[in-house]
Amino acid sequence: MTRIVLVRHGHVDWIAPERFRGRAELALSDLGRQQARALANYIAKTWRLDAIYTSPLGRCRDTSAAIAAPFRLEPRVADALCDIDYGEWQGLTREQAQERWPDEIELWFRAPHLAMIPGGETLTALLSRATAALQDIALHHRDATVVLVGHDSVNRVLLLFALELPLSRYWHLRQEPCCINELFCDNNSFVIGSINQTQHLSVL
Repeated sequence: MTRIVLVRHGHVDWIAPERFRGRAELALSDLGRQQARALANYIAKTWRLDAIYTSPLGRCRDTSAAIAAPFRLEPRVADALCDIDYGEWQGLTREQAQERWPDEIELWFRAPHLAMIPGGETLTALLSRATAALQDIALHHRDATVVLVGHDSVNRVLLLFALELPLSRYWHLRQEPCCINELFCDNNSFVIGSINQTQHLSVL
């Protein structure tokens, strides 16, 4: 059975006050770097890792580097784990986007599975690429322990997929910075061990 340790990157400035981050290159904040170190320490004490995969964006690559260091592993970049493409919303606050696209924003927060982001990506497209990567990684690492470093949106759709829940439940999950989710995969069937663990951050 393959263990997937699915984590989110550390804190970045656009998390609070919140902006649509998407493909923007955002460095980890001071808090984010502290979170990444705490996450790395916890993982090093808890599991023996066989591989690490990361989104290509810097905030995930820096988080994955902290995790990889104790194991002397080289994180592998997986483009399919990149954050959702927010198109014309990227960099805007919810209020700024709502001024220009009131109907689209209302739909995004009410029924995200139906929303069309101007110039961006749908949740269905995100689900397709992210789950293909998850299944491929699980297939190539049978009976191993693998870390995936992703984003809020990516992790949410992967968890919904593993739980066999519809994308309409997107807002029913939370993913805090540097949280841990544990999934087990056997014959392409997933079992959830935990969701949104943050106890390792209590030292901060």
